[in-house]
Amino acid sequence: MFVWSKCLAGILLGGFILMIGVFLFTGASDQASGLKIHTTRWMALNHIGLIIWVFIWMIDQARMRAKNVWVWLIPFVLAPLPTLMLYVLYLQRRIIPL
Repeated sequence: MFVWSKCLAGILLGGFILMIGVFLFTGASDQASGLKIHTTRWMALNHIGLIIWVFIWMIDQARMRAKNVWVWLIPFVLAPLPTLMLYVLYLQRRIIPL
């Protein structure tokens, strides 16, 4: 996890929030979609595969650090990218010795 820095995770999380805001406020709801159904299905299949692959990575990282990853499952399914960024920040926080 040395590739992930707190600054990078924060920038990606902020960018995601900005993109969601732009998407919600600029979408025209009265127009039909130009995407064909097989393109939409292919994108959904790739997205589901990526979600499974990244969650397996999260399980591996949690196992190496003796953390519980299952509490992150529901937020990850609902919003994978922000949950991944918050998970990375969670794993990188300083541990205060007792």
